[in-house]
Amino acid sequence: MEYRKIKDEDNDGGTVSDDIENLRGKGFSGASVSNVPVREQSKWKRKTVVTLALTFLTSSQAILIVWSKRAGKYEYSVTTANFLVETLKCALSLAALARIWKTEGVTEDNRLRTTLDEVIVYPIPAVLYLVKNLLQYYIFAYVDAPGYQILKNLNIISTGVLYRIILKKKLSEIQWAAFILLCAGCTTAQLNSRSDHVLQTPLQGWIMAIVMALLSGFAGVYTEAIIKKRPSRNINVQNFWLYIFGMAFNAGAILIQDFDAVVDKGFFHGYSVITTLMILNHALSGIAVSMVMKYADNIVKVYSTSVAMLLTAVVSVFLFGFQLTLAFFLGATVVSVSVYLHSAGKLQR
Repeated sequence: MEYRKIKDEDNDGGTVSDDIENLRGKGFSGASVSNVPVREQSKWKRKTVVTLALTFLTSSQAILIVWSKRAGKYEYSVTTANFLVETLKCALSLAALARIWKTEGVTEDNRLRTTLDEVIVYPIPAVLYLVKNLLQYYIFAYVDAPGYQILKNLNIISTGVLYRIILKKKLSEIQWAAFILLCAGCTTAQLNSRSDHVLQTPLQGWIMAIVMALLSGFAGVYTEAIIKKRPSRNINVQNFWLYIFGMAFNAGAILIQDFDAVVDKGFFHGYSVITTLMILNHALSGIAVSMVMKYADNIVKVYSTSVAMLLTAVVSVFLFGFQLTLAFFLGATVVSVSVYLHSAGKLQR
């Protein structure tokens, strides 16, 4: 995929490309890492770290949600859990900003004071993430943790199409083939040979998965467009405003859906250690996603989720007695091949 160059203004007025992949297309393909500028090496390492962190956090996300159930249901309010996730993400962003202000001082790019034009765009992705995050709890009535990770990959198509429409990024034919292949792999992994049903997940689960894919794809690409519209703006400031709107919308969801239960039983009714870990995982995942969008792109986030699918399946074997089938193995193999094809297509011009 041909990445758009994100340029940051240097103090001397120069510009530096934000993606080391662009260097490879300009004669650096055979060069050693030592020939790459130190600043580019630092950005590439940062991209790798946030992607690996997102993979780990995503792989444990579904496991913690399933684990937080008691007797097959959530004893806690999922709307309060989502509100705490947004609150924690907002607090982490403020803590990071406070550290920056202490070491670098307050500048035009890291101050919280902003304009209406800058923040007016954040309610759109905030409400999309609200609906998507609520759906991810209810979909587990129809799928297990590995199946959920597989179905999440349906946002490959929506992400790719929206990338082309919103960000005007041209995708190669190999990349489009990789997208289709990945979806085929997800479907293959869902094949069920032990019953009359062709697929393990019922129709309701597929509908919810498709809706989640559309919401996730649009919210992810839209958020990336917002973040990269002003690349010099500190990522923690951008996160702060997104999470502020997220807190507001989730507070509204509590009032609409769980107000009586919260008043009668308390805000933290049904919470456990696993629930706390789940909230922490969701918060850190949100931070990692925004870092990937800032320093990599949304496609990296999508494929990080694909790798997490494999890790979730392995862990689920030991925790929930998940059985690895031939269909799942073949589907996972097709997914891995699609990841390779996407990487190969990205380098083509």
